[in-house]
Order: sequence, then structure tokens, then C-alpha cells
Amino acid sequence: MRLGHLRRCLFSILLIASLEHLSPAPTYGEAQVAAPPAAAVHPVSGRHIAQVMSHLGADWLDRPERNTEEQPDKALDDIGVKPGDVVADVGAGTGYYTVKLASRVRPGGRVYATDIQPEMLEKLRTRLAAEKVSGVEPVLAHADDSGLPAGALDLILLVDVYHELSEPQRMLQQLKSALKPTGRLVLLEFRKEDPAVPIRLDHKMSVAEARLEVEHEGFVFDRVSEVLPWQHILVFRPAARP
Repeated sequence: MRLGHLRRCLFSILLIASLEHLSPAPTYGEAQVAAPPAAAVHPVSGRHIAQVMSHLGADWLDRPERNTEEQPDKALDDIGVKPGDVVADVGAGTGYYTVKLASRVRPGGRVYATDIQPEMLEKLRTRLAAEKVSGVEPVLAHADDSGLPAGALDLILLVDVYHELSEPQRMLQQLKSALKPTGRLVLLEFRKEDPAVPIRLDHKMSVAEARLEVEHEGFVFDRVSEVLPWQHILVFRPAARP
């Protein structure tokens, strides 16, 4: 009985972790989805900072439906990634976007795949080995340290990650330092403006929120693309240094 009870508990924990980004209902408004208790608040926008998705829910990152729901190849086509680019997949998780980036920057390019959870990086390394992907450097980051080399990146991509950064202001400064003067910071974020997007409210962002927070840290807004079913593609560039 004890073993059976333990198995049921473990299954419940994994299920909750894997679904933590999803809304419990097909549609909802702000009043129906409360922020987590004692959630941190961004000092500039007042946005509730979402809790980081645990490695226990990593299977959700590789769900078969993701290709239809998020259309990653269309996203990368819109962003523009070319051979020889040095890019970073920040909050890479299991490497869903990392392997796609690696194929696009060859030959001569490089991908830095960062995550703050060592367990995620282990899953990433396993994937890279299984799929024989080269040109990727896994990087253990921290809440206020990107782990990226200074002035080296053509593109820094955060896919459904920025809203979870516990130290967003410090991290943006780190990311800005890692970009080349001509580099780009690109955020993919679920549209908060659209209540039909079935994602928890604290895991969504509006264009206005993203612009307010990112521009405050010395970035210039370039453009927003709405080619994806559920997500904004937000492009920023580092402001010119005086």
C-alpha cells in the first residue's frame, strides 16, 4: 500500500508540473486566473513574475502539439537566423529550439544554450548526443548571471522564458553586455492581450509590458511580429552607447 500510494503521489506531482503553464479552462479573463501567492512584482511594470517551470515538467516542452501551437520554424524564419551567426538560446530547457538554431547557424556558427536548472542541461546534453547535434555549448546560468561571453552574440533568443526571470533587470543588463552592437534580443511571449490563448495569465505578456520593461534597461524596440498563433515575436536592439 505504501509503495502504491507513493507512486500515485509522484504521478500527481509530475502531472501538475507538466501542465503548470496551461489554463484549466479553454478561455478566461484576468479575474479568473490569480497570480501565485506571494509572487514577485516587477518594479517598473508591476507585472507578477511567474514561477520557473520545473524540470519535472520538461516533457511539456517536447509535446507533439507544440509544433502546431507555436510553429517554431515559422518563428525562426521571421526572426532570421543565418549561417555563421553566434546565438544564445536562453532558458533552453530540453533544447527544443536549440537543435533548430544549431542547424540554421551551420556552417561556422555557434549556439550557447543556457538554463538555470542543471537537470535541464542534462536533458539537453542527452538530446544533443542522441541527435548528433554539434556546435552547441550548454551553459549553466544563474538568476542574475547569463553565463554568456561579453560582446559575442548576434542574437539572443528567449522563448516563453522572459516572464519567468526572477531578476529581469539584472539579467537584461547581462544580456545587453553579451550582444554585439548590431545584435538583437528577441522574446517570444504568449499574448496576454488574447484571452483565447489557453495559457496561465502569469505566463503571458502584453507588448506594452515587454516594451516598458526591456526599454527601461537600455534597449530600443525594433518591431513586433504576430505571425504565430499564440505568441508575440518582440525584437529589441541595444541602445547605442554614448
